[in-house]
Amino acid sequence: MSATPHPQQKTVLITGCSSGIGLAAAIDAARAGWLVVATMRDVSRAGALEQAAAEAGLTRSVQVRQLDVTDPASVDACLAGVVAEHGRLDAVVNNAGAGHVGTVEQESMDEIRAVLEVNFFGVVAVTRAAMPHLRASGGRLIAVSSVGGVVGQPFNEAYCAAKFAVEGFLESLAPVAASVGVAVTLVEPGAVASEFVASQGIDLEAELRAAGPYAPVLKSYAERTLSTFATAAQTPAGAAATITEALDTDRPVLRMQTSEAARAFVGGKLADLDGSAVLAVTGSWLS
Repeated sequence: MSATPHPQQKTVLITGCSSGIGLAAAIDAARAGWLVVATMRDVSRAGALEQAAAEAGLTRSVQVRQLDVTDPASVDACLAGVVAEHGRLDAVVNNAGAGHVGTVEQESMDEIRAVLEVNFFGVVAVTRAAMPHLRASGGRLIAVSSVGGVVGQPFNEAYCAAKFAVEGFLESLAPVAASVGVAVTLVEPGAVASEFVASQGIDLEAELRAAGPYAPVLKSYAERTLSTFATAAQTPAGAAATITEALDTDRPVLRMQTSEAARAFVGGKLADLDGSAVLAVTGSWLS
């Protein structure tokens, strides 16, 4: 799929567009008038995005490119190719990521490092490559974080550590980036009904058998989480609307939650100076 730019059309690169929030964000941004470079590690999985773009009449505004955020050469080649073809890069949405469930006693250091590699260092790599181009355009740098980047959650230690790192990295970068004309925004979804959960490939019964002393609380956590995703999860399109708002707003802010539930959850942490309120909430998930 190739995109045809209008002379005044702004270009946004979005990572992780094969499904879920990334796919929905690509379509929503294109509908809002952006030329979207929709990237993914495996372009053979572009079918769902291409179909959605065709059904929306947006084929000319969505271009698929290969980008593996864990491969510096892939990042550099993709960003250079976009600027060479389109002459500009006005925004980047760091969306690519992978979920992970586990607890530290039962995981290897390699497993933990792998979670940080895609969810944190991938954001750093894309941001580093994009900043010169965003400086040139006075652009936007957006990252899809999570309420798990603000509130640590049971059995999400490595994942939340990665998202906390993204939040700290971009909160620290934001005033520096602003000094050269680049606005930084963290988008924080809560539960989203997408392939993100299913793609983790968790065999719950096997996990429970291997969990040893953690089996009872893992069972409680899993039951609560599966119920939440089944009954109260936001749609990918709902989360994507917040990303488009962050792209288009005249007054960008550092943090945007994608739902009232996410705002309430994050707000509880930000008002909880000693941490007791957060632990009361997350501890209740295990009983």
